[in-house]
Amino acid sequence: MDAKDSIAPLLSKPADPSAVAPALLDWYDRHRRDLPWRAKPGEAPDPYRVWLSEVMLQQTTVATVRPRFVAWTQRWPTFADLAAADEAEVMAAWAGLGYYARARNLLAAARVIATEHGGALPRTEDALRQLPGFGAYTAAAVAAIAFGERAVVVDANVERVVARLFAISTPLPAARPAIRAATDRITPEQRAGDFAQAMMDLGQAVCTVRRPRCLLCPLSAHCAAQASGESERLPFKKAKPERPHRYGTIFWLTREGVSGREVLLVRRPDRGLLGGMRALPTGPWEEVQPGLANAPIQTDWRALNAGASHGFTHFTLDLALVTGEAHGAGEPAGEWWPIASLGDAGLPTVFAKAARAAMGMEAG
Repeated sequence: MDAKDSIAPLLSKPADPSAVAPALLDWYDRHRRDLPWRAKPGEAPDPYRVWLSEVMLQQTTVATVRPRFVAWTQRWPTFADLAAADEAEVMAAWAGLGYYARARNLLAAARVIATEHGGALPRTEDALRQLPGFGAYTAAAVAAIAFGERAVVVDANVERVVARLFAISTPLPAARPAIRAATDRITPEQRAGDFAQAMMDLGQAVCTVRRPRCLLCPLSAHCAAQASGESERLPFKKAKPERPHRYGTIFWLTREGVSGREVLLVRRPDRGLLGGMRALPTGPWEEVQPGLANAPIQTDWRALNAGASHGFTHFTLDLALVTGEAHGAGEPAGEWWPIASLGDAGLPTVFAKAARAAMGMEAG
């Protein structure tokens, strides 16, 4: 039995799914969100802005992305501008948005678009999938929203809406083939991009994770979960295993520079977590506290009563913070950065937390 067959018994209850798209699009025309990357009614979407927003919004909230998107597009308003950008500047501009491979893929894709596609995005899902960083979701979303191609767009909001709409009780992630098949059945030939954005808006504002606002939902008459009283319980999710915990040390190494106090920054390896980003020096991240392992120089390190904690996708991290003075003895690998302008270095969140703690302790 394939995914479409597994949802077939639900498709006629309580209403014909062919009514879903008209009801949802009518609601969207009246309640659509005004977002800086979204074309206004009657305007043609800008493929660059659509693509950029979809990448930025992966695992990141609209509230966080909105000001960062505006700043980014003021600095690099086109594919050509981004393709010509310096990689270090791009990574610094991305700092704080997390999942830094997205920024590297943005730059790589922009350069392919500029050199191999005449500065314009391909229109189809299959062609988009050939570009760096374009997975199934991004390719479908860009094809639908930027070019009006019929594509099945499924993000976390859409998963929740569709699981409830068809009362799909298989727990996630095993339910995803059935959810995608159900989404395919209700995606219209026309206005596929508006439909995808409407589903996202509905999930964000009405069909929320907790306490869905079913009385306000334009699809309540077509929703199997609403009919059975299961709206708040769906979709089911398997309990996530507890993430392992790791420990490390951040080294706040300073010196007196020509223009004031400076701190040592390093560039993390291109491959791996936070790859290519400027950061404070750190030793290994291990199951037990590694102490001063991999310190950038030998000096009189002093432990501060401060540190930084951070949660990554696959583990959580506690970083102790130690401080030392270079005293001009030897030249450690890295670059000396003025502490007064450290905010311009584009440090990832965990290192920015540690920097604020260190500066606060020094000021105190």
